[in-house]
Amino acid sequence: MKGKLIVPLVAFACLGAQTQAIAHGAKIDYQVQSAVAIQSSYDNGEPMRQAQVAVYAPDNPSEPWLTGQTDDAGKFVFTPDPAIAGNWEVQVRQAGHGDIVAIPLNADSELQAAIVKGSTGYSLPQLVLMGLAGIWGFVGTALFFSRGKR
Repeated sequence: MKGKLIVPLVAFACLGAQTQAIAHGAKIDYQVQSAVAIQSSYDNGEPMRQAQVAVYAPDNPSEPWLTGQTDDAGKFVFTPDPAIAGNWEVQVRQAGHGDIVAIPLNADSELQAAIVKGSTGYSLPQLVLMGLAGIWGFVGTALFFSRGKR
């Protein structure tokens, strides 16, 4: 009886595992020239077409300094005010998916690269904890079914 329950459980664990959910995360890349050009896409590489963009200046992070939309390739270009030093935040959202990136602008008017994880990103400790919780759940379920009738 125990073998009959463990085989379907192992099969379910192997077949039910999914490594990545398609189009649930987002990624923003950017290039700095005389302006900031961002490229937004989903985790599967598909561009975030016509996504809402909000740019927040360092001196007023509660109200958007600029709003707009990405083009059909997921691109958006803006020129920050070089007189305002600090982290310029760019938020891209579409249908509940999105991310945010911080672009530091120092007093010398040089743009530097720094990415801040948004609501769609998980840190390494979170990923490890989720993995351990999943393993613990499978072990607990297997032990529950293997205990036999009482």
